[in-house]
Amino acid sequence: MTHCYTQLNLQIVFAVKYRATLIEDNFKHELYGYMAANINNRSHRCLIINGMPDHIHILLQMHPSESLSSLMQIIKGSSSRWINAKYCRQQNFKWQEGYSAFSYSQSQIPVVIRYIQNQEKHHQKQTFLEEHKTILNKFNIPYDPQG
Repeated sequence: MTHCYTQLNLQIVFAVKYRATLIEDNFKHELYGYMAANINNRSHRCLIINGMPDHIHILLQMHPSESLSSLMQIIKGSSSRWINAKYCRQQNFKWQEGYSAFSYSQSQIPVVIRYIQNQEKHHQKQTFLEEHKTILNKFNIPYDPQG
């Protein structure tokens, strides 16, 4: 084969450092747009970004030219600098060090998009930690219950 053909659909979840509620309504949509542009400019395809004041969900189609860890370093580093420069001059905004990434087949994409779109409604019933543990359990991923 002369070309690379892939279907790498990933939901990525990461939190504000100490799970602080620092993603404010007055800039969250601008932040999501900034992150989506960063993703798309790196040959990936951002399908949706949404979240809560303490965490973000991103669904993207990953291009194989870049590693996930490299992409996450770029997304988190550039967005924290952007937030600090534009909105958090008295407080230093930082993301938590880690992230979670989950792969989905093409047929699951509409369900995942609806799930990410409905974060506010979903979190009326479940905290971020409960949500995260549920997803980790669904994918049979071992985790540290303390963090």
